[in-house]
Amino acid sequence: MGAVGTFQARSARTTSRSASAVPMALLAGLSGLALACGGPEDALDPQAPASQDALSTQSQALSDERRPGGHGNPGNRAVGLALEVENGEGVPLKVKAGQTFYVNQIDLRAFINTTVDQGVSGLRKNSDFAALGWGGLRKADEEFVGLSNPDGTFTRRSFYRDAAWMKVPSVFTVEPVDARGVLTGTPVLLHVGSDNKRRAERDDFFIRRMRAIQWTRDCVSLTDCTGAKAFEEEALVELRNAYDHAKQQTFSFRPNTRGLRLRWSLRPFAPYFIPVTQEASPAFGYGFGIDIKALTAARQDGTYAPGTDVTFQLTLKDGQGQRLHPAGSLPTYNEVAPPGAPGHESGIQYYRAFFDATTTYYRRKHRERMMMTQLIGPAQDIQPIRSIVDLEAFLDDSQDVQTIATPARDGVYAQFMTFPPANKLFGGAFFPTEGRWDAPVSDTWTYSLPADAKPGTYLVTAKARRVFLGEDVPASRTIEIQVGTPTHTEAKLTTGPCTSCHSKGGELSQVAHANDNRAACATCHAPLGFELEGPIFVRTHFIHSRSNRFDAPLEKCTSCHLEKETTQRTSKAACLSCHKSYPDSHVAKFGPIESMYVGGGRESFQQCTGSCHKTHPGSGF
Repeated sequence: MGAVGTFQARSARTTSRSASAVPMALLAGLSGLALACGGPEDALDPQAPASQDALSTQSQALSDERRPGGHGNPGNRAVGLALEVENGEGVPLKVKAGQTFYVNQIDLRAFINTTVDQGVSGLRKNSDFAALGWGGLRKADEEFVGLSNPDGTFTRRSFYRDAAWMKVPSVFTVEPVDARGVLTGTPVLLHVGSDNKRRAERDDFFIRRMRAIQWTRDCVSLTDCTGAKAFEEEALVELRNAYDHAKQQTFSFRPNTRGLRLRWSLRPFAPYFIPVTQEASPAFGYGFGIDIKALTAARQDGTYAPGTDVTFQLTLKDGQGQRLHPAGSLPTYNEVAPPGAPGHESGIQYYRAFFDATTTYYRRKHRERMMMTQLIGPAQDIQPIRSIVDLEAFLDDSQDVQTIATPARDGVYAQFMTFPPANKLFGGAFFPTEGRWDAPVSDTWTYSLPADAKPGTYLVTAKARRVFLGEDVPASRTIEIQVGTPTHTEAKLTTGPCTSCHSKGGELSQVAHANDNRAACATCHAPLGFELEGPIFVRTHFIHSRSNRFDAPLEKCTSCHLEKETTQRTSKAACLSCHKSYPDSHVAKFGPIESMYVGGGRESFQQCTGSCHKTHPGSGF
């Protein structure tokens, strides 16, 4: 739901740094450079007392063996840390003292604002990434945001790839240091890998995305940016979901650790500094889990009758099972999400793309942090939903729950609800003076089974994200209810096996929403009037066709599709979520390609014809 990110309120700090890139042969010397170079001068505390024996401390730190539990914390599971650098400045990190960690996520962002339309060439001259290799850069995709800005203008996003720094293998070194830049622990080396190889022997992250984006924020229409003067250029590095090798590189913070020095092999002489503080006894533990229970009692046979309203309750917990909120309520939106909000002490998160725009595949979808729930069924009829959910439904004050699909229209029944409910969540962005973001948020909701509900098993899912003391993790939970019959029914999945690639750190139970039940995706991933690329088949085609790391030929449908018939539904959304062009005859008949995700507009989900495209060249069927 990143299209609504045009409501973002973003800081405009523009601190810049630069450094010369070095040959890959110097990578082996990075740990030595850590000793010689210290850290950024402004990161050190000149008032800090000198170490009693700095060289001895450093020698001890470098010789410590990594062992489960780390220093003074035997047997404690390692927690994945999320590191962030914004325009050269490390975002301060607070962690639990004595905890063992590994690096699970790195986000770097460099940006400039300008009144000149120069693509992203300004980043080459005046940004934190200026000294990187920009040769080979090309514009790969372009897409307008569907909703207008508050002033009636529109936003265009242009996506750039293939600069040398985006493709060459590189290494990050993470070094715990004290206030004077002296190492307090063993450095961790993390291999980024190559853009065009899914996994080499030493790659350390399942997801690794490097790109540049130009935002044009004052276009006069959805097709015309003539006369625009408001441009932002940004370059991004997104690394997350550590592979097993990276998870084995554990460390903990000594009491005198004051930060992490983050070196990048493409600019090793200009390290970043991430301030670290340690909390001795936090009120909550690491980890994240979700419970769902039905408050409405089922019938004696364990089923619910068609036409029944069923109320559910959500409980968010830490890894030790401690609830993160009082029973009956969740924090308000204003307590958690807007810039400057105090944040909930437990780390509960809500949708925040109003302030930090997200874009499928190209920009920070992991930071969208939507909390929501869905119902879909019966399981045997689960399929993609192509009916468009308009913004008006989100803003409807008469209902907190949206009905997304009906059997007559979509072949399956589905409802969803966001937390806070969409009329408060999105309504607060459109009507900021009405106090909707201060409205109480309940942890219960009610789904209404239709009077003609088809018997079978219905799935109820909740998904959320927690950011707590350096850990940024998703969680989901699906429960089943029986409607009209005690006989269990199951979804028929027509694609797979995803485990061919999604393994050893990239499992579906770890990435995205941490949901490995693919039957429980379709409701949340319906096309929205302001974000048509919502359906899971659109996003799956788009991401895998753009990643450069999908091992099989893209035209070989049998890599994922299990049945020939599932490749024969011809619509713009189905075809142009992967293909970037089609013949002139199609342009004349169906119109030009206007969306990199679905090809066109609302018509993109209508089946083009039942008489064409019965085969796909190279499909394997």
